Amino acid sequence: MDTVLILTIFIVIFALAFDFINGFHDTANAIATSVSTRAMSPRQAIILAAVMNFIGALTFTGVAKTISKDIVDPYTLHDGSVVILAALIAGIAWNLITWYYGIPSSSSHALIGSIAGAAISAAGLDILNYKGFLKILQSLILSPFLAFGVGFLVMFIFRFLFKNSNLSKTNKGFRLFQIVTAAMQAYTHGTNDAQKAMGIITMALIAGGYHTSTDIPLWVRVFAAVSMGLGTSVGGWKIIKTVGGKIMKIKPINGAAADLSSALIIFSATTLHLPVSTTHVISSAIMGVGAAQRVRGVKWGVAQRIVMTWIITLPASAIIAGVVYQLLHLFF
Repeated sequence: MDTVLILTIFIVIFALAFDFINGFHDTANAIATSVSTRAMSPRQAIILAAVMNFIGALTFTGVAKTISKDIVDPYTLHDGSVVILAALIAGIAWNLITWYYGIPSSSSHALIGSIAGAAISAAGLDILNYKGFLKILQSLILSPFLAFGVGFLVMFIFRFLFKNSNLSKTNKGFRLFQIVTAAMQAYTHGTNDAQKAMGIITMALIAGGYHTSTDIPLWVRVFAAVSMGLGTSVGGWKIIKTVGGKIMKIKPINGAAADLSSALIIFSATTLHLPVSTTHVISSAIMGVGAAQRVRGVKWGVAQRIVMTWIITLPASAIIAGVVYQLLHLFF
């Protein structure tokens, strides 16, 4: 068995592992609010999220194509298989570190930063496709601000529409509505986040000479969807606790507004073939919802800690990936 084939097999395994870890790392994005308001039990919420993540992952491929070609050119990438494997190892390592400490960091930032870091370590700064890379960075940076704004607006509208409603009936109605919004959130998560591993595997197949276009093979889509669904079924309870309760005290109307807002932002990005961080989007939507209700109700200290993690994820994962590439290069 030749070295390129061995590396490609390792990449497929690590990419599916990344999707699995992404699933349990980001489960909180889809279900934290519905669990914290008791709209669903944790078990019900996780099953719903796993199924909807799986369906979403099979539905679209645009984001996967963006990942496979817009950061670096897989057709000209020097030591492409080693670069991609290093990126995956670094992305997984960062996800596990932040999961262990209960920090809702971005799997998307980690993966994109890792690809860039490993590629630069292999071939220098000129290897990056700056037009595509900057487009991706813009979507990652702008989406949380849009989510904050949409969350603020949706919550403002909800408060206006239901200002004279019976609180008990309103809570009951929004708990039921949260089941729908949680399903929407999980579905959109699958349409965007699961695509990233698909793009990585396709990059590896192109770099290894096993695939000739950026079209995503069906088996890659199915395997990535299954991995994401299984990972989601495991659940990330530490992060659920942070997202679901430490940013602000969430009521059913807040949770529904946050889920609806974030689902709209994520799905819009998916239709534009742009990767976004579901973690950033849902956390920002919760902050926007909280600010619309009462600015002091948002625990801005926790929010600041989350934002700081967002900022350091790209450079940190890039540095880790660069180091991992140099270590792997000693053996391959």
